[in-house]
Amino acid sequence: MIGVTGHRFLTEIEKLAQGVDQALERIASLAPGGSLTVLSSLAEGADMLVAQRALRRSGARIIVPLPLPLEEYRQDFDSADRWVEFQRLLAVAQKVIIFPDAGQRPHVYQVAEKYILEHCTALIALWDGKPAQGAGGTAEVVAQARARGLPIAWVHCGNRVPGTSQPVSLGAEQGIVSFENI
Repeated sequence: MIGVTGHRFLTEIEKLAQGVDQALERIASLAPGGSLTVLSSLAEGADMLVAQRALRRSGARIIVPLPLPLEEYRQDFDSADRWVEFQRLLAVAQKVIIFPDAGQRPHVYQVAEKYILEHCTALIALWDGKPAQGAGGTAEVVAQARARGLPIAWVHCGNRVPGTSQPVSLGAEQGIVSFENI
């Protein structure tokens, strides 16, 4: 199973999609003939992008660990179009896991991230390589995956201007993939 972590606000989506496809291909090659299952909370940005790209592959499945009940999770989506896409992806999920009340944000996201790390055999991270801008950020998930020795496909991805939802590109590095333990 492939876990997903990454930034919420993305730019240059085509470059990132190509990087995700390359990451999925490399991870799939580790188990030829096996089915591809992605663990994703389907948050806006990286989570949705990896799920969308994975589902383009024959036989691929998604399992969705939701950090909050649907009516609360809805508040995390900036637009009606993204919420509709979330619902579309959720409808095709092989399994949906909703955690019991885990407390306040961001703790609920850390519970979902912990579940993903405990159940995945590889991680795809759309990440800028910088420290987290908040608790439970992508950098923390990558650090935990590294500590566990998990195979990681790091799709280089700009984050956002701190304190805003304005995405930032990494320029020529946007979408480049680095592999660790693969």
